[in-house]
Amino acid sequence: MSDEALRTILSGSDLAVLATIKQDGRPQLSNVGYTFDAERDVLRVSVTDSRAKVANLRRDARATVLIQGDGRWKFAVAEVRAELFPVCTSPDDASVNELVDIYRTISGEHPEWDEFRQAMINDHRLPLHLHVERLYGMAG
Repeated sequence: MSDEALRTILSGSDLAVLATIKQDGRPQLSNVGYTFDAERDVLRVSVTDSRAKVANLRRDARATVLIQGDGRWKFAVAEVRAELFPVCTSPDDASVNELVDIYRTISGEHPEWDEFRQAMINDHRLPLHLHVERLYGMAG
């Protein structure tokens, strides 16, 4: 399968299954919303600091992402390396600004950006970048 066809699947969705590695070696699966930055080959995600996936990625940055295509047997699997940003602490810090950009890319404008920024701090959220290292799947 061509990488171009598989990247089309990555670009055509905003929901994926993220598999991280638990301490006992088994996978921990999470549904995540994302946006794909094709120029940098990075999936960008908003995550909460207290979640298992974040603890797993702090311990082991390797992960795998499954994105379902528009047909029953169309899918892309990206083996990725995780980059966790700092937890949001201020309405105008780099992490909050990145989460604003992720939200805006996926959903458009928020009706109240000040409330959104404060919620990112209150929820202990942080940006997660998943750098694509290998891509495989079926594109049709």
